[in-house]
Amino acid sequence: MKQLWVFCLCLAFLFSCGGKDTFIPRNFNHVSIETIYSDSLLSIRAIDILNDGSLAFAANEGVFGLYNPRKDMWQTSVQTYDTLNLEFRAIAHTATDFFMLSIENPALLYKTGDKGKMELVYEEHATGVFYDAMLFWNDNEGIAVGDSMNGCLSIIITRDGGNTWNKIACANLPKAEEGEGAFAASNTNIKIIGNKIWIGTTAGNIYMSDDKGLTWDVVKTPIVKAKDTEGIYSIDFYDELNGYAIGGDYTNPDANTANKMLTTDGGKTWQLVAENKDPGYSSCVQFIPNSNGKELVAVGLKGIDFSNDSGLTWKHLSDEPFHALRFLNDGVGYAAGSKRISKVAFRE
Repeated sequence: MKQLWVFCLCLAFLFSCGGKDTFIPRNFNHVSIETIYSDSLLSIRAIDILNDGSLAFAANEGVFGLYNPRKDMWQTSVQTYDTLNLEFRAIAHTATDFFMLSIENPALLYKTGDKGKMELVYEEHATGVFYDAMLFWNDNEGIAVGDSMNGCLSIIITRDGGNTWNKIACANLPKAEEGEGAFAASNTNIKIIGNKIWIGTTAGNIYMSDDKGLTWDVVKTPIVKAKDTEGIYSIDFYDELNGYAIGGDYTNPDANTANKMLTTDGGKTWQLVAENKDPGYSSCVQFIPNSNGKELVAVGLKGIDFSNDSGLTWKHLSDEPFHALRFLNDGVGYAAGSKRISKVAFRE
């Protein structure tokens, strides 16, 4: 009887808490990069993998498009608005619709319509308007974040599937620091898990809400932020507790002091890691799916970097520059940058 009890106890330990401890991170040593779309006029900073595995993007020159990997086929179009040259750096999707938001005055938010073309569902005309990123909690509720105006971040929210959007009044938001905003570098300065959202800003702050944007808290982090070009460029969470943020200074991409940090308590506290070690400035960081929060990839002007210890140390895999990255699965992703979108496969 005693032996049976010991055996059952060992099984219980194995299945209850042994899974995370026994996870063995991979050790990628190189990547294969295949360009699947190119356009010499475009700088592509917003890509999104849709529910069916298709890849959507929106960029400058009003260009947006969709890639069907099963047919290896692209469909692209150009969104027009009077004589403006629209630039899109924020996109998102629900199960039924695709959304894209232009960055400058006027801010124009489009969604796929029922008539075979994009429909304008929100516009904001104001000096200083500049939207940076967009994401959905679910098929009904979504959020877009922009630079501060009138003393608070610009935050618009939809509760009806993106048909209407309303801007949160400054009275219901934390007071912004002088000139505080977000970087429209890769559509990844916001992250959503469940009802929670985290926003990283140019001032090195993390705005957090656990009730889909109804109430907010702000945490000051130790990331570098002395210059207008410094701050948090990208943030990702593997689960509700474990997150990573990266930034630096795009005008000095080799600088690697105080530009990487992690949290293990849901964003309440942040710890600088990999101090004075590469990567330097990065515009996007993403956890690799199914990696137990251990494996991350960062992309930026200096190339592609990989970590298999939750971002404590990094390995440089490629000098190919990119702005944004999204994973299709735990070994393949899409990366976008100047003039191209590429399929990136990670190899041990």
